[in-house]
Amino acid sequence: MTTPDGGAARAAPAIEEGGAARTAPPRKEAARPARRGPADPVRSLMHHHQELCARAVDALEIAAGLEAHGVTDRTAARFRHRDVFSLAEELYARVPRADPAAGAPEPSAAPAAVRGHRSVRAVLQLLPGAVCVAAVAALASAGAAPPDVRTAVGAAGGVLVVLAVRLGVRSGPLRRRHPGAGPRTAGLWVCWTAGYAVYGDWLLRQLLAGGPDLPYAAPRAAVATAVALAFALAPAAGCAHWFAVRGRRGLAASRGLGELAARVRPLLLATTLLFLGALVALLLGADAVFGDEGTMAVVAAAALGVLLFLARLLAVHGFPEAAATGLASAAALEALALSLVLISRLPGLPPLGLPVEALATAAGPAAVPAVACTAAALGLLVHGLRALTGACAHWPAPSGPAEAHRP
Repeated sequence: MTTPDGGAARAAPAIEEGGAARTAPPRKEAARPARRGPADPVRSLMHHHQELCARAVDALEIAAGLEAHGVTDRTAARFRHRDVFSLAEELYARVPRADPAAGAPEPSAAPAAVRGHRSVRAVLQLLPGAVCVAAVAALASAGAAPPDVRTAVGAAGGVLVVLAVRLGVRSGPLRRRHPGAGPRTAGLWVCWTAGYAVYGDWLLRQLLAGGPDLPYAAPRAAVATAVALAFALAPAAGCAHWFAVRGRRGLAASRGLGELAARVRPLLLATTLLFLGALVALLLGADAVFGDEGTMAVVAAAALGVLLFLARLLAVHGFPEAAATGLASAAALEALALSLVLISRLPGLPPLGLPVEALATAAGPAAVPAVACTAAALGLLVHGLRALTGACAHWPAPSGPAEAHRP
């Protein structure tokens, strides 16, 4: 039966040569262009961090890299994720891994070799203290020698101590992940603050008394402070290792930057207090052996030790600029105190030296470095409570596995 408009012809099935009937295949719709933009917001991030995601060994490494590039939980929300860790898990799942053979680290050393390297590191960390004691003994044996000889012996001992310290921080937990990064003046500030701790009190006394009468004045070193600070490198390395291990465990157990920060802040405070306790014990022991230098000298040396420890901890975990700023602040305050005493000798400017003179009279010359180093150490601690809570601060550098067994 046909319809006037020929609809029956269109509705009738097609008849093939065998008598079999089949319906006409449905027409294919035109292919729609792929949706762009918010349909896959993570794709652009994948392309931007392709190398990081391809070479990561797990999602935590990607999270650390993203956090180092400024990606926060708020940024992750724009990519439809609750936090950086969730975003890193998707990136790790979607980006194909690079060839493991291309970047695989060298096979790990045997356990006996690892223990041997740890023993070498322990010796290197104790070496500055041993060299300092040897230098003190050499100065004591040269007591009857001419002043030039004593000066040469003291200078040689100081240079050897500096070299031993440099050797001790170039390996182990105190080794910086990126040795070439950071200001080049940081070493200068370390030398200034350490030198002031040894000779600053004597120099300030001389300046307040109208001296020093150079070149005949014989500097008096704070021997106990020097020995204790030299031996403090060993507990500093132990505390830094404990902080690094606990920090990586906290990173692995955290599911967000807020949770990681809540784990790291008390850890940093506990590490600082642990090192402070070990340093005070060293200072009291050295003070009992080499002579009583006073309570304020112990306080000043403890403040300097904590300052140096926090500065090195920040530098190790990727914040060398902040470490150098803290050290430079302490050095500037100490230099300012000495400068004010000298400037006060000029006509009409004696009042400028009154604050330093009043502080030294009330609490002793060691109060100046105590105040300077305490203020700088508190500043670094406050900065560390914010800076060391990021994921990037607790993940080793790409060269870390290869350097793990370096002595």
